[in-house]
Amino acid sequence: MRAEYGGDPDLSEDWPADGWEPLLRNWIEMATSAGITEPNAMVLATVELTDDGPRPASRTVLCKGLSSEGVTFYTNYDSAKGLQLHAVPYAAATFAWPKLGRQVSLRGRVEQVASEITTVYWRSRPRNSQLGAWASRQSQPVASRADLDRALTDVTTRFEGVDQIPVPANWGGYILRPEQVEFWQGRRSRLHNRVRVTLPDGPSATASARIERLQP
Repeated sequence: MRAEYGGDPDLSEDWPADGWEPLLRNWIEMATSAGITEPNAMVLATVELTDDGPRPASRTVLCKGLSSEGVTFYTNYDSAKGLQLHAVPYAAATFAWPKLGRQVSLRGRVEQVASEITTVYWRSRPRNSQLGAWASRQSQPVASRADLDRALTDVTTRFEGVDQIPVPANWGGYILRPEQVEFWQGRRSRLHNRVRVTLPDGPSATASARIERLQP
């Protein structure tokens, strides 16, 4: 169960010289052109505080915003990840495209985005997705699929005739502002290319970013 990588130009330290965001955007566009399903999917890792100490937690979410400031995703603030981010506002995210032999990992502080940004994105969502957000108490137990379907039926009836469904009070966006971004490219003999960008003064300080090649 091993794949052999290589064949494309080697990732070099020059590639993110103009900033990490243009290179990540380019790789997402490459994944899109390659026909990869949900090329904006990323595995988000957070920290859960338990009586036995901190525990890692991860899940896949969709990146819905990308800028020099960071990557943005949306969720229920009362979900497991929302509560974890409230307690420990740091996270890591990884985009992986095995078909291309490439991945990008980011880690840094996470903040809620402004309500205006959430509203703009919310209004771009399909109506069914909006209804689903109202129907689901994300991460809470539910007795059966039938109960979940009934909850959706109830909110559908509730908002029947409402042209613009409002944003739930406990739903919105987060932005992960990276302190480090690592670009990975698979190579033969497992001597993969790894280039790390460290942003000591925040994501906008690309001029002072430190770019290093890491051993695989």
